[in-house]
Amino acid sequence: MIRSTSQNDDIEFIFADEPVDYLEALAFMEHRVRQIALGEAKQCVWFLEHAPLYTAGTSAQEEDLVSKDLFPVYKAGRGGQYTYHGPGQRIVYIMLNLNNYDRDVRCFVRKIENWMIDTLGHFNVSARIVPDRVGVWVDRPELGTERCDKIGAIGIRVRKWVSFHGLSLNVEPDLTHYNGIIPCGISDQGVTSLVDLGHPITLHDVDQALLQEFEANF
Repeated sequence: MIRSTSQNDDIEFIFADEPVDYLEALAFMEHRVRQIALGEAKQCVWFLEHAPLYTAGTSAQEEDLVSKDLFPVYKAGRGGQYTYHGPGQRIVYIMLNLNNYDRDVRCFVRKIENWMIDTLGHFNVSARIVPDRVGVWVDRPELGTERCDKIGAIGIRVRKWVSFHGLSLNVEPDLTHYNGIIPCGISDQGVTSLVDLGHPITLHDVDQALLQEFEANF
């Protein structure tokens, strides 16, 4: 079942109550992006989960897929390299018209990063951007002076100045599932989650924080 709400007159916020098939999600985004570009549908922000799978972005390197038979692997069409999606991870597909954001893709990515950082602040997690790396990171000095783990990933695509794909934020995924890939091509740092950091937060809690911070960032 999918629940829909209109927090904003121009944007439809959709919440999937059950995991969504990845190919069905791609088809939905393709259709909605065409509609938005033609002015036939509202912009859309879609909150969901997927069953365990790996996605390969346009920069994915074959050697970064460590375990080829562990989970299904899909070519995503978004920017970036290999990443994991699975239960306990909040995925947000962001279908917005970048004509409203000065057609600046880099600035738009920064908005998504800041959105996640501000959301994590609701749970007393201090996250940050790392130069030359996309996504959101958390310093882990207890694991080493140079250790910085990724908690949020970003991969977007833009067509006719409408964005799709989006972000994934680790709430309580099985972190061992990342062992089948080198996430985003980075092998010298780790991956973490809110629960791994000692914060027993639910997806619903995270959704509420994301909604609260959306308007401030977009």
